[in-house]
Amino acid sequence: MMNKFSFFKFKKGYFLLLSLLAVISCNAYQSDGETVITNTTVNGSATDNFMILPQENPYMLRTTFRANDLDLETPLRCNVNWKTQEMVQILPHNNVSFRIDRNDVNDALPEFEVRNFTFDNIPAEQALFKLTEEAGITLVAKDAPYPALYGKNLNGSFKEVVEMVSHSADLFYRYDAKTNSLILSRRASFTLYAPNSRTLMLGFLDVLRGTGITDMVTNWRDYTITFETNLETIDKINELINDFEDNPTMIMYDVSVFRVIAKEPCGVVWNDLLKDFKFGSIATAQTGVIGRILTVTNDISLEQLRKFVGKYATVQDISEGRFIVPTRWFSRFDVGRCGKHDNMEYPLSILAKAGMEKNNRIYSEITLDTTEGEITKFKVRNKLGENFLIIGLPSEIFGPAAQGTETIVYIVPRLVRMLKTDEKIKNRI
Repeated sequence: MMNKFSFFKFKKGYFLLLSLLAVISCNAYQSDGETVITNTTVNGSATDNFMILPQENPYMLRTTFRANDLDLETPLRCNVNWKTQEMVQILPHNNVSFRIDRNDVNDALPEFEVRNFTFDNIPAEQALFKLTEEAGITLVAKDAPYPALYGKNLNGSFKEVVEMVSHSADLFYRYDAKTNSLILSRRASFTLYAPNSRTLMLGFLDVLRGTGITDMVTNWRDYTITFETNLETIDKINELINDFEDNPTMIMYDVSVFRVIAKEPCGVVWNDLLKDFKFGSIATAQTGVIGRILTVTNDISLEQLRKFVGKYATVQDISEGRFIVPTRWFSRFDVGRCGKHDNMEYPLSILAKAGMEKNNRIYSEITLDTTEGEITKFKVRNKLGENFLIIGLPSEIFGPAAQGTETIVYIVPRLVRMLKTDEKIKNRI
């Protein structure tokens, strides 16, 4: 099948697991495996001896709360000016295209021709082992087993056949020429290089979170985002970048989340909105699995809404911030990023998929969920200048709450168009 044949054997490594059992007679507490090492003293002076104590406080060896609280996105994400809001913004960015690079070593594969390569319903790593074995290349399958595949009479260069097989199993591969190894894995590390625009960076951070990627490193000086993901997701991200180059339009959602604690058990009388505001201020009202979403005009601004609610309840601020959705994509706003950690709504996330339609209409799919799963979902269309008001969410969804207490979400959609320019951009907005 190839013009070069050699064989290699897998080398098996054996690891010796050493366990240290510390028995402390003066304490009946059973450690969960975490320990604290402390120096002991003899006759008042420190010695090199030490003892292993059980860690009774699970936070003793964790990053401090205040250090974890540092979030570089806070100045950009968690400040909303509700008094002056442009419904349409045109933001310039430098005339540079997006780029995604893989971070791992990936040397060029040896040049071989493959003829009539066939395999029948075997795991992808075994199929590729047949291929690499005859090429004298060591195969490393980092997180096998992989899906079973069928292939018949595959022809092409060695690289083309490796790509066909690995892509069919949703696998990444990379070749290390130094060790002559082909490494397979389900996930890989990438760096996204973005134009120098903070708004664009926020938008792509929200998109990455919308795909389920949460562990990212963002560099706000060189406008890069480093993350790890699977093959399906990286294909979607590349598709997004291509779409955005052709249609650089995004929807920005300004969000306010607050809790109302009713003065009377009956709660807020929402029907009185029709008395306090002129007819037509509420354009539509839809019911979800839990809660309702209203599309409202600027007559029911956030300020006027809080005044209305204040007649029936005490208002407690939970979070306010913004997130950005490129057209036709999902983005996510984590309420806890712009709120206090002790709020019971801290795990709440708002997901949105958005798109522009004719006559300046915005189509939005709004989903509320937590770490426990989806709470409710709405599909809504609104004109530019109309806002969303989500009511009827019992706060006890998130934790203990008095009767008549509910969590309210107020959302203002705005249109953002990005414009490439060669001119110097002030503050890289």
